[in-house]
Amino acid sequence: MIGYVTVGTNQYDKAAAFYDTLLAELGGKRMMEDDNFIAWSAGNGGAGLGIIKPNDGGKATAGNGTMLALACNSTALVDKLYAKALELGGTCEGAAGPRGESGFYAGYFRDLDGNKLNAFFMPGMAD
Repeated sequence: MIGYVTVGTNQYDKAAAFYDTLLAELGGKRMMEDDNFIAWSAGNGGAGLGIIKPNDGGKATAGNGTMLALACNSTALVDKLYAKALELGGTCEGAAGPRGESGFYAGYFRDLDGNKLNAFFMPGMAD
């Protein structure tokens, strides 16, 4: 249902490098770009992720309550992606681990501009 999601950035080149490396862990590659926008896709028909300089020329800000969830096919990949985000300069918003009784497993972090993301695994989703 979701085609793509964008997050604003005030650090275009640094954000591009952050997401190039982070999304490569999920098989993501740049699929589209210009001077103000880059989009990545894993090429599997799933949703894409993009960074963008705000169209109005204003400062990009992270939305309170806004979060982008990156689907992983294992808890090991969640751990790897979460650790990679922190290694690249992201900040912790909740260490990777189980949440609740459903088998949901996630690690929460913020990117270089403060946008909140998580890497998650839910049993049955990767089947």
